[in-house]
Amino acid sequence: MTSITMQRVTVLGSTGSIGTSTLDVIARHPDRYQVHALTAHTSKEALLNQCLRFRPAVAVLDSEDDAHWLRTELGRARQPTKVMVGPQALCDVARDAHVDIVMAAIVGAAGLLPSLAAAEAGKRVLLANKEALVMGGALFMQAVARSGATLLPIDSEHNAIFQCLPPEHRGGLARHGISQLLLTASGGPFRTWSEAAIAQVTPEQACAHPNWSMGRKISVDSATLMNKGLELIEACWLFDARPDQIQVVVHPQSVIHSMAAYQDGSVLAQMGNPDMRTPIAYGLAWPERIHAGVEALDLFQVARLDFEAADEARFPCLPLAREAMRIGGLSPVVLNAANEVAVEAFLNHRLDFLGIGQLVEEVLSLSINGPADCLESILWADQRARQRADGWLERWSA
Repeated sequence: MTSITMQRVTVLGSTGSIGTSTLDVIARHPDRYQVHALTAHTSKEALLNQCLRFRPAVAVLDSEDDAHWLRTELGRARQPTKVMVGPQALCDVARDAHVDIVMAAIVGAAGLLPSLAAAEAGKRVLLANKEALVMGGALFMQAVARSGATLLPIDSEHNAIFQCLPPEHRGGLARHGISQLLLTASGGPFRTWSEAAIAQVTPEQACAHPNWSMGRKISVDSATLMNKGLELIEACWLFDARPDQIQVVVHPQSVIHSMAAYQDGSVLAQMGNPDMRTPIAYGLAWPERIHAGVEALDLFQVARLDFEAADEARFPCLPLAREAMRIGGLSPVVLNAANEVAVEAFLNHRLDFLGIGQLVEEVLSLSINGPADCLESILWADQRARQRADGWLERWSA
């Protein structure tokens, strides 16, 4: 009987939807996986409960006040988990020599540096933070190549494409007989709404995704189709593809998670119930397959599969993302930063739903560009774009 080597896992963003799903899969395989570190932004109570259950060596929070609270509570429970604080601690637990696997599930630009640290340290990186590639795609892929890290995409669409491609797919799609990547999208909750109705959308409506259970920011991105735009940029880096080689296909059932079209006319698709534990389990055990707690797809219950083109007039964030990737350089950094500011403003009732795309388009037009060839330039562009976005918001609300 083949022995199983215990793998130690750091979960960056453990209290979010991807993080909790990761811990669910890990808990099903105590003979395979041991939690080394868990991190959260401000969800200290949820992190405490995770620490009490999984007993990690390290826990990380964003503020010293929250960390002090967690140390006190863990002390009362006589648990020796070390509590660390801040961005540097995130990078430290991502590159820790004791760690084999890093689940990179921090939402937004905050996930860039720890995800990059894991890649530089040669870890198996389960990438659920798309901003790491949207902002620093060239740097990230170079780090993977230099260190020998294993990069496995966890977004359901990219994980599906990964499963449909040959084991070695770098060097351009045509080299491997691939003509196109088909990136599926549910279409979000407003797929059939008129532009007039979309203008009245509330944050609560935007966060009510019809198929997936996700955080608020990602839910809004799905509703605007910016999430699909960011995924298009991510797919370009992951699969060495051009933006024009990727087609977004609206598929409301979210059963086919994405496809790869080959030059001989074949189209390979990965199907399954819309549950993130499937790609998470795939990433944890690859190239093996392990139980994820997900029911098998019942095709008779699904009954039908529908497909349609994305309406880029009603959802302009998608073409804005494609154009940012076509321009290249720092443009995707600017796109992402402006979108994060816009989504936060929308969730706080400072901006209407249609204003998200308007803000992003305005900031993109301000020519904050140049080569994205170093971390300093990327962080500068991110900060500058946020400043421009904040200025636009102030004028908009005046």
